Amino acid sequence: MRLNPYGEDAVNLAADLANRRPTSAEELADRCRSAGLVLESPVTAQDMDRLCAVLDEWEKVVDAVDEHERADLVNRMLVAAAAYPRLTDHAGHGWHLHYRDDHQPLGSVLFSLISVGTALHLAGRGMHRLRRCALAGCATIFADTSRTGRQRYCSPRCANCDAVRRHRARATA
Repeated sequence: MRLNPYGEDAVNLAADLANRRPTSAEELADRCRSAGLVLESPVTAQDMDRLCAVLDEWEKVVDAVDEHERADLVNRMLVAAAAYPRLTDHAGHGWHLHYRDDHQPLGSVLFSLISVGTALHLAGRGMHRLRRCALAGCATIFADTSRTGRQRYCSPRCANCDAVRRHRARATA
């Protein structure tokens, strides 16, 4: 049962956008729609600029060295994105909460979505569950949604690649 769209889905969207930043407003719109966002207005160049700034701030959260720094950075984002939570049925898909003001441009919507989603993900799953891949040379960001909370790699491919590297290192030693 999905209780709130602001947790895992929002963090995964942020990681997707950060790992492969959109190059046009059209691409941003398509990727947001694919992620299930309802776009209330056309996507503009200003939305792209806002998204870049949001992702730059969000990557600081990802790269934070400890929980307190990470929490401080997320809290700063939440303050800047603050709005009263409100019930809405804007898309006719049922009532749900929005943590933003109504009729905002997509850049502002993404800022609120990413800020609140990241806070919910970290508070609900653990402050360590947002990171970059452990494979040397791979800087891909991922949200750890594993059952155990010990995910170190962005994909099975990277995990296998690192396992092969470790195996070969032991074999030559």
